[in-house]
Amino acid sequence: MRMPEENGGRPADQPDRTDHLWRHTGRKKLRPSGGYRKTASFQTSTIIYDAAWWFCEKFLDPRSRTVDQMVQAARSGRQNIAEGSRASATSSQTELRLLNVARASLEELLLDFEDFLRHRRLPQWAPDGPEARAVREVPRKFRNDRSDRSDLTDLTDQQRWALYAAWLEHADPAVRANALICLINQANFLLDQQIAAVEAQFVEGGGYSEQLAAARLAERDRRKRDPSDPTDPADHIPSCPQCGKPLVLRTAKTGKNAGRQFWGCSGYPKCRGTLQP
Repeated sequence: MRMPEENGGRPADQPDRTDHLWRHTGRKKLRPSGGYRKTASFQTSTIIYDAAWWFCEKFLDPRSRTVDQMVQAARSGRQNIAEGSRASATSSQTELRLLNVARASLEELLLDFEDFLRHRRLPQWAPDGPEARAVREVPRKFRNDRSDRSDLTDLTDQQRWALYAAWLEHADPAVRANALICLINQANFLLDQQIAAVEAQFVEGGGYSEQLAAARLAERDRRKRDPSDPTDPADHIPSCPQCGKPLVLRTAKTGKNAGRQFWGCSGYPKCRGTLQP
């Protein structure tokens, strides 16, 4: 049985290069990023991606355009969670955009499996039916059966798959499709919560540029209070006479002052304050 590509061809136990660089520079990131492998949304979307791949391989015509669309939707749901997690280091907007792409891709895949059942006149499980509840309650049942309070997120991909194998490896395509519908609904719920949390964090803490500016100002204040630190050239950067933001040294490109330098507001084009050097 073929395995879908994972980790961009990199072994699962090999660390990401950016993490390696940060560990050896001895500096901490302003904003943490990564860690997506331990999130329930990524782990659930991994099961969905693998199951959708094998479902299409077994039950659909490989020449069908639908197969490509379903596999790509499943892959997008997984990969965009990872990409958004990495992008969170410098951009909350990019993280939110990618999480929403993941959410939209899984919604597309959900419709594909619903269409599969409807077009073949196969029954779809009721959301509160015993079959759907059994799939939905796997995480709770796993926690209740464990004395060490471990969670599904502590398992390997193979161990998590084994918990759902009775449905996802079933000979009846209707059982597989219905189980995948349940898992996609779970992943969408998790992504909705994740998106809401990122939005709240952005509103409360601001974006990366705001946090970077705040950290820069805090560092400048610290150096001013510590006479042993050398003077930072940035301490001599003037502020905008109109809005108070730091000015940036620019060079005029046109007009009678072409080629001459001047201080322009870093908030341009919203603010057009200037000073002569």
